[in-house]
Amino acid sequence: MTTVQVQPLGAVRATALLVQRNYIVYRKAWKLFLTGFFEPFFYLLSIGIGVGQLIDTFEFNGRQIPYAEFVAPGMLAASAFNGALIDATFNTFFKLKYIKLYDQMLATPLSTSDVARGEVSWSQLRGSAYAAAFLVVMTAMGLVHSWWAILAFPATILIGFASSAVCMAATTYMKSWQDFDKITLVQLPLFLFSGTFFPLSAFPTPVQWLVECTPLYRGVLLCRELTTGALSWGSLVSVAYLVALGVAGLVVVRRRLGVLLLT
Repeated sequence: MTTVQVQPLGAVRATALLVQRNYIVYRKAWKLFLTGFFEPFFYLLSIGIGVGQLIDTFEFNGRQIPYAEFVAPGMLAASAFNGALIDATFNTFFKLKYIKLYDQMLATPLSTSDVARGEVSWSQLRGSAYAAAFLVVMTAMGLVHSWWAILAFPATILIGFASSAVCMAATTYMKSWQDFDKITLVQLPLFLFSGTFFPLSAFPTPVQWLVECTPLYRGVLLCRELTTGALSWGSLVSVAYLVALGVAGLVVVRRRLGVLLLT
């Protein structure tokens, strides 16, 4: 009798398989993805353009820009952030606690590291898809005036990575659906006070320091500098911050899945 030894999958192949699995599941529910695009688009129309009729210009990095051009990059970053958050929180919790999908995955050659990378990658791709569509709309509406905007889409991928990794890490500590009130409690203030609709200078100095440490603010700042061409050293700080946050979140996810599923 011969024994067949199953070899672990490589990191790239395992991640690709999990992304493919999510794609197959969600492709028949494509209408659900439209909500992630229309929400920031409606915000842009109502606040960026509607309220923009009452506001002349905003100063950003020494440049005067129309209010709609100030708000649009904020909506771009928010679409990537919120799109990744949806899959990394609600969907992850359902798979983890109710249908026990990850337990089934670990009965295959997949490891907890593979599950963490695959799920974070899928959440990141969902956020990036929303951002890509929104960036096309921004360009069509004449809200992009710099070739640096080419890098805005890679920036949204980075935002989605940090968002999905941290949110999935937080989800592994959730005990019930009621705990998701805490997600909303954090998500809404981030959306409103991360420089999305008004400059950071509107806050007192201690509050500015606090906001500068939030992931969505770093994403908003990065997208705004790229789409307006008003670059600063803050762009590099934002990139380093988002990469570090995403890697840290991914490490926590891997370890938590090990604790929850292997012990």
